[in-house]
Amino acid sequence: MRIRSVLAAAATAGAVAAVAAAPAQAAEYSSALKIKGVQYDAPGRDSNSCTKGNTKDEYLTVKNYSRTARVNLKGYVVKDAAGHRFRFSADHYLEPGDYVKLRGGKGKESDAKNVAYRQNCDFLWNNDKDTIYLYKPSGARADVHGYTKARNDRDGNGYITFHG
Repeated sequence: MRIRSVLAAAATAGAVAAVAAAPAQAAEYSSALKIKGVQYDAPGRDSNSCTKGNTKDEYLTVKNYSRTARVNLKGYVVKDAAGHRFRFSADHYLEPGDYVKLRGGKGKESDAKNVAYRQNCDFLWNNDKDTIYLYKPSGARADVHGYTKARNDRDGNGYITFHG
């Protein structure tokens, strides 16, 4: 009897630990909005000149993976591992299946062209490795992905897909 009780207690503890661990993973992807991919290394030689540079060619794609919900990006925050951040301050609605490319550089935000500009000509993503965080307006994490050039960018084109 004692062995059976010990085994039952161990099985229960294991199940509780698995359930307790699951929400942390699930919470990461509890949002309809997810990071689809990142062009972390803009083609060509990096130049953060606002007039002749290529920061606009470095972008993060955020997609609405919901089948029914329209989502407003206003208040969502994108951060990197070093704490550099961008907050969507304007209304930008993503229909189900729609996406936006958050680009470096300066420009006009456009729902029609699925683009938002950071209004900053500095590069945000590191070319060797970084971590990308997406936070909901409430401050809860919507998605997070770390990458290294060697591990995640097998074809070397500077683009990594996280969600299809």
